[in-house]
Amino acid sequence: MKVTSGLFDIQVNGFAGIDFNDENITAEALDYALDKMLKTGVTFCLPTLITASESSLIERFRALDKAVSKSHLGKLMVPGYHLEGPFINPEVGYAGCHPPCDIIKPDINLVASLERKVSKPILLVTYAPEFDRQFQFVKQLVAMGKCVAVGHSNINFSQMEEAAKEGVCMSTHLGNGIPQYLHKLENTLQAQLSCDAIGASFIADGIHIPFPALKNLLRTKTVARSILVTDAVSAAGCNKAGNYQFAAMSIERTDDGTVRVPGEANLAGSSLTLDQAVRNIVNNKIASFDEAIMMATTNPRHYLQPALMRCGITPPVSAITWDDQLNIVKSTINREVVREYTY
Repeated sequence: MKVTSGLFDIQVNGFAGIDFNDENITAEALDYALDKMLKTGVTFCLPTLITASESSLIERFRALDKAVSKSHLGKLMVPGYHLEGPFINPEVGYAGCHPPCDIIKPDINLVASLERKVSKPILLVTYAPEFDRQFQFVKQLVAMGKCVAVGHSNINFSQMEEAAKEGVCMSTHLGNGIPQYLHKLENTLQAQLSCDAIGASFIADGIHIPFPALKNLLRTKTVARSILVTDAVSAAGCNKAGNYQFAAMSIERTDDGTVRVPGEANLAGSSLTLDQAVRNIVNNKIASFDEAIMMATTNPRHYLQPALMRCGITPPVSAITWDDQLNIVKSTINREVVREYTY
């Protein structure tokens, strides 16, 4: 048996059949999803909303925030939110499953407007800095106390270095949100990998990034600057193929866990759980168990800490117990929420 701190997933769009982007999400549905996430060792998370029209984003944030405020686990497990888009690159390959018609240039007024509608803060914003004139947007976000990430972006080497100087502190799901075919050396993946000033999150499911390639990416970015995320959608935690909903899209999970909009080539989030990401890292000899835990606990807290401190948020005291096969057998939050599991 091993005991570690609870896992912190900074990018989760939904879980256990529940879509966090659903304008009709309820406290009961959110509690159900968070309880299922607890079984995977996640005790702290940032529900993530993706690109949509301004009116849809307002309704989705309002609904999610209402559910969080009225749910039992939401008060403990959700410190705030991750806004992924709509300020991303609209070109094919970079946009992924984000609706191109709703992608816009960076707009600080929209972020401020969305945040006025909710009681919990937007802690993390993912955007494409190449559209940020003189990097005014990132400067304003940092002044507001936000953690800022580059993602779904075609940023180049010089832009990346400048963006990092102005406050971009990490890459979102590095290796994804980019086209299948790029210049062999001068490309956004290389630009983000080469920037030592920023960290990076990775989806360790073997689908978004083949495990040997992930090993190379982690060697370059280093374990100390890497974060494990799921980018999970409603198909995660369900253990069965079929059709699910994600941000008004119909998505399909296949038998191997891949999630796509039917007929589309690009992925639409994942069905990964964070405890499985840890097992994948260890079982594929990419890193040790302690290093995998570091990437799923210490590192996300490190990068989000300035934003958490700015909002006066202290993560709960949590612990999870792993058996010898690295399954979660117990999850505890502040000693008031205790879940025990058998396999």
